Amino acid sequence: MWEGRARCARRDIAALATSGLGVEALHAAAIEVVDPIVASDFTCWATLDPGTLVLSSMTSGRNRIAGEYEPVLAQTEYAGDVPNSFAELARRAQPVARLSDLPHREVIRHRRLNDVWRPLGLDHEVRTTFAVDGDCWGAAGFVRAGTDFTDRELEFLTAIAPAIGAATRVAVRTDAHGYRGGVGPSIIVTGPTGEPRAVTAAAQTWQDELDQIAPGRFAVLLQAVVTGTRAAANGTFQARVQTTSGGWVLMQGSRLISDDDQSEVVVTIEPASGQHLVGMLLAAYGLTTREREICLEVISGHSTAEIAGRLSISPHTIQDHLKAAFAKVGVRSRGELVATLRPDDLTPSR
Repeated sequence: MWEGRARCARRDIAALATSGLGVEALHAAAIEVVDPIVASDFTCWATLDPGTLVLSSMTSGRNRIAGEYEPVLAQTEYAGDVPNSFAELARRAQPVARLSDLPHREVIRHRRLNDVWRPLGLDHEVRTTFAVDGDCWGAAGFVRAGTDFTDRELEFLTAIAPAIGAATRVAVRTDAHGYRGGVGPSIIVTGPTGEPRAVTAAAQTWQDELDQIAPGRFAVLLQAVVTGTRAAANGTFQARVQTTSGGWVLMQGSRLISDDDQSEVVVTIEPASGQHLVGMLLAAYGLTTREREICLEVISGHSTAEIAGRLSISPHTIQDHLKAAFAKVGVRSRGELVATLRPDDLTPSR
């Protein structure tokens, strides 16, 4: 029975991912999907930076923890010696951990249990992470009094965790770049053959603009992004596309978790930032791979000594590469190079 519930929950969460919600709204809606199946007195969902595994946002269920316990809870999360922290779980192959499954000696001295949950009258905790394609995008904790969390509930959370990870990944992009002119997120949902199943109003404006160059251009680009996303090991794919105005946009695909052999792909569209464009510009100037690496270090503000240490090459070699790069870009100094290639100056105006 739980398999059917997990299947329905994954479908509901995939639908939330395609609705253009930001992270906090997505997690709030997903809590409502999960709560009838994994009941808790208190639940809190977090967004994690996949690079550092640091919490970047928090969304609570209907009940919120009393304010005086929040600093204590944060301390147990980052102390490094409290079992089942979100960062620790993110590094495990198994995404779900029940507090009572720890060795008894660790349970009886567990700081989060003793300093936070028991003073609030709560006895049992289960935690899960939301990872997809090797990156952890979020995590959640569930706490309740009375009966402990069952094996079936843990199996349910394990089954839906990748779907929540995929949905959170899309929502992070929606928060950061998904809006155009106040008309909502630019999202296209594609089916098994890459055909659009749903297109938001903002995405439709991008389609109309891109098709001005050549009718059907948008469909070709969409198919390319979908194909690249399905082939990518990390489940994402990016394409930089030039518009009729000469600016650039970024089309990025993300696989969603489904029960089908061909999972749905969500494609978002956003104005390309300078950071997206600088690599292409370096290539356009004909710089070698090593020259590009050094130019990116210079743009980041690193000194010759710092670059030498980071790239394990001598300062003299760095200067030789920079001279070659100056000649190709048509500048005479680092300052002119940065002024020409600085990412912030490359963002297309709209």
